[in-house]
Amino acid sequence: MKNTNKRIPREEWIEAKAFIDLARITPQPFKDSVDFTCMTVGDGCAISLPQAPAIGLNRIVGLDDVSGLNAAFDWMKTKTGRRNVQISEASASNDLRQWVADKGLIETGAWVKLVRSAPSAPLAIEGPVRARLAAVDDAPIFGKIMCTGFGFPAELEPLWSCLVGKECWSCFIAEWEGTPIGTGAIFIQGGYAWLGGGTTLPDYRGRGAQKALINARLNEGLAKGVSLFAVETVQPQEGQPNSSFANLTRAGFGLSYVRKNYLLPDAV
Repeated sequence: MKNTNKRIPREEWIEAKAFIDLARITPQPFKDSVDFTCMTVGDGCAISLPQAPAIGLNRIVGLDDVSGLNAAFDWMKTKTGRRNVQISEASASNDLRQWVADKGLIETGAWVKLVRSAPSAPLAIEGPVRARLAAVDDAPIFGKIMCTGFGFPAELEPLWSCLVGKECWSCFIAEWEGTPIGTGAIFIQGGYAWLGGGTTLPDYRGRGAQKALINARLNEGLAKGVSLFAVETVQPQEGQPNSSFANLTRAGFGLSYVRKNYLLPDAV
């Protein structure tokens, strides 16, 4: 299904679709056990997993109209955890900026949305780290590495394990001398792709795992007809290392826009 929303950038749309699909495919018993819920609003969503430390699982994303944001905000107010609203600076209208002020939202930093077109030919994966497509039997180790790498509680491993082998998703594992050390996922729909889940175990960082995983996912998208790849990371700050941003820009991704994070006032 192509993105028909004229206001939401396609790179924002595909990210929201990925998280909506994550909520759809996560087994209901697990969702109930951790209070994982998601509400679709237009082409965006509100997603809540209170015990997850990351903004990605406790936020409103993909909305830039006050009506949709009000619906998502009212739903999100009933949840717990450090809930955020993410708003693109480039597309924020005066009404939207006033809405942020009226709700008492607290700015807590920003992410950058990065995009690139498909490579003209498959990319080489060189060096000692290999990246391979995860098989269904790899689901437990994929979930374990994701949680360890991102600092998530081990109880959330099934959330990531469930991605392996699902329609629209391709999950990759990076290996160092046969040892699984990193993960990366790609969600593909309508000719667009979202890259997520890129992490490396702490003891193996700096060895090229993410470069291999990024190239493997670009090759996967190329083979499946993707025209645009999208990803996001923390906005770089002068004097502060940002390996994620560096890895992505070296792989040909460029800045599309800045998206600010606003914390709900009762989540402070």
